[in-house]
Amino acid sequence: MLLSACSSPKASANTITVVTDATFAPFEYMDDNGNMTGMDIDIMNAVADKMGVKVDWKNIPFDSALSGLSECQYDAAIAAITITDERKQNMLFTDPYMTAGLIVVVNKSNTTVNSMDDLKGLTVAAQLGTTGEQAAQKIENVNYKPYDSYELAFMDLANGQVDAVIADNPVAQGYISKNPDKLKSVGDVFDSESYGIGVCKTKTELQEKINTALNELIKDGTIDSIVVKYNK
Repeated sequence: MLLSACSSPKASANTITVVTDATFAPFEYMDDNGNMTGMDIDIMNAVADKMGVKVDWKNIPFDSALSGLSECQYDAAIAAITITDERKQNMLFTDPYMTAGLIVVVNKSNTTVNSMDDLKGLTVAAQLGTTGEQAAQKIENVNYKPYDSYELAFMDLANGQVDAVIADNPVAQGYISKNPDKLKSVGDVFDSESYGIGVCKTKTELQEKINTALNELIKDGTIDSIVVKYNK
């Protein structure tokens, strides 16, 4: 996308528009009452409170969220977004607020896949636009199957429609804990990655304000307490 085509949303001075994809439990998801919740939601709300602004939340698929932010349709994005050089070409990032990695998940009955090395020539799934997708596409002779959400990918894995799913470890463990009789992780966590809050590329002042608030919350232990809350 051309940067000259970017047009920032006309939000009020005390409101920022933040996009997410509420299918990434424990980072962001819909609770039983239909309310958006999760680690990232609490973190962004805490940042906004520190800044003295309100959040106008938008919930759309991950790939669309990233492309929308690159066009400055939103002020910021938070959705376990890995900071990469490629993404830095289209958006600004805050300092990291969490570090994690990727993991391979297979059906509980699978006894032949024990690591990434065993995925050659198999059908491997991931969500569109994620680093899990990038890892899957690098596998030799892979039959890569993209999904709009990890929820659908793990559902097909549980039903034997794909051989494996590659996802961020916290996300994968969330689905495994809900389906312990059908899913399991194999191998080690790989490709350590840092998550940051994405910001419209033209909004350097907003990036600085979010970053200042975020680092204050990291220093006072607020971020750690939120992470612990969702990993009990």
